[in-house]
Amino acid sequence: MQGRIVKGIGGFYYVKTENELIECRARGVLRNLGVTPLVGDYVELELDRAGNPALSKIIPRKNELIRPAVANLDQIVIVAAVCSPDPDPVLLDKMLVAAEIRAIPAVICFNKTDLTTDRDLIDSYQKCGYPVCCVSAETGEGMERLGQMLKDKTSAFAGNSGVGKSSLLNRILPDADLETGSVSKIERGRHTTRHTELMELPEGGYVMDTPGFGSFEVDRMEQNELKQYFPEFLSFEEGCRFRGCNHIGEPDCAVAQAAEQNMISNFRLESYRKLYHQLKEFKKWK
Repeated sequence: MQGRIVKGIGGFYYVKTENELIECRARGVLRNLGVTPLVGDYVELELDRAGNPALSKIIPRKNELIRPAVANLDQIVIVAAVCSPDPDPVLLDKMLVAAEIRAIPAVICFNKTDLTTDRDLIDSYQKCGYPVCCVSAETGEGMERLGQMLKDKTSAFAGNSGVGKSSLLNRILPDADLETGSVSKIERGRHTTRHTELMELPEGGYVMDTPGFGSFEVDRMEQNELKQYFPEFLSFEEGCRFRGCNHIGEPDCAVAQAAEQNMISNFRLESYRKLYHQLKEFKKWK
């Protein structure tokens, strides 16, 4: 029997098969091999000696994340609020870099668009070539387009606390009843997600909320590797005066010149430089 892990809690795995949801544990052979089942895994089940279903085999994964531990994603939907809390381009770009590292397509979902008409940040990311969806979990604006982008795909929702991930998921899946955190006076929402779980969409596909996505993948990389994960830089790098230019203020940097000429986003270049220096400091004190 085959199925897919939709939730894992305390050593128990909940596997969705064609006809039912089965609670089971992993067979000892997987533990002996050091293989840990992940939410999103496609698996095979067989009966143990007591006649209970047990997870016996994991189908090879097409991708996986380490933190949170999930597998077989079709896309990562990075949710950012256009205001309340103020957008954090560095955090947004950190998540985009993490998606690029794992070669998982990223979609940027800008929430709370009913609260402002400022589109500078939105336009900057559209210029980068990322798919962008503008929505309001409060009014429902843009939800139909978001639904189309999610249909028949396994999508992980990521983003800072307070940006409205759970509110959006409650719009998409009213029966999910995910806890939401209101934004406090310091403009940061409460962390509200307790575990990773695949939730099935009525029109086909799965969604999950992925707390903590981004930091682990990016913090492990060398700062000199960062530029390769900003794809819009690549077509300009050959014009830099110095081979191996890191675009952090070197003379005759073609990437900086492209930003000055509005050919690439100044938001992105500034964010890249901040991330570069964060990684440099992180490695220094690690």
